[in-house]
Amino acid sequence: MPAAGLCGAGHAANPQAWQARLALEFERREARTVLSRREHFGPLRVQKALYPEGDALSHAILLHPPAGIAGGDTLDIDVTVGPGAQALLTTPGAGKWYRADGRRARQDIRLKLATGGSLEWLPQESMVFDHADGLATLDVQLSGDARFVGFDLWCLGRRARGERFEHGRMQTQVRISRDARPVFVERAVLQGGEARLASPTALGGATVFGSLLIAAPVIDATLLDICRTENPAEGRGAVTRLPGLLVARYRGDDAEAARHWFARLWALSRPTLLGRPACPPRIWNT
Repeated sequence: MPAAGLCGAGHAANPQAWQARLALEFERREARTVLSRREHFGPLRVQKALYPEGDALSHAILLHPPAGIAGGDTLDIDVTVGPGAQALLTTPGAGKWYRADGRRARQDIRLKLATGGSLEWLPQESMVFDHADGLATLDVQLSGDARFVGFDLWCLGRRARGERFEHGRMQTQVRISRDARPVFVERAVLQGGEARLASPTALGGATVFGSLLIAAPVIDATLLDICRTENPAEGRGAVTRLPGLLVARYRGDDAEAARHWFARLWALSRPTLLGRPACPPRIWNT
């Protein structure tokens, strides 16, 4: 399942279709990771690089000023992490996939990590409105011993308003590869109101679902055991270890509970994965 839609300032969908691109490159220069390339077209931005953990690891906040993805919009995001560079990217709030009105929306994210590099891709949840029609893809390309952590959390409908995802379609694709060999490949097509969404073998009627993906050359069994000591406050969660991959799955109706569980698993895994204690992005507290 791919990463969540980006959001930022603003509160209404733009009636014009947005075509937006963002390209970022993080580079290791001596003991410091720097944001060496930042190119954008249309309403995609990144705030300045932040260093709450010191020079070696750079934090950045991705912004999509229209606040969501409307019918006909296309967002294209490329992030490159060079050899030995370390970066963490997040968003300031929930992303939104608006009503499509007959025009499909698309978001494509490509993340490339060189050997010795690490990327923590930690967007907040994506909300899929009724009558949305979207395609979201995430392609993570790892080289050598690069390490990756990714949040991916989806909310179908707006539960607080009594809205369910009864019409429309959401398609997601995710691919993680290491040295051009697939590590994880998944594709989902969610049709609004479809009976199989209530099946126990699918979402079981849940309106919130998602995954935490951790990719490293080796996933130690101890890390699996540590993560399995944590359970979400609401809903159901499970953690699985595959070759070079740790996968945590959530299914329930509480996005906040899911988000907090993923954040806790991230905090538990970070010392093993990166040799660092957790340092939650400050924007999460606003």
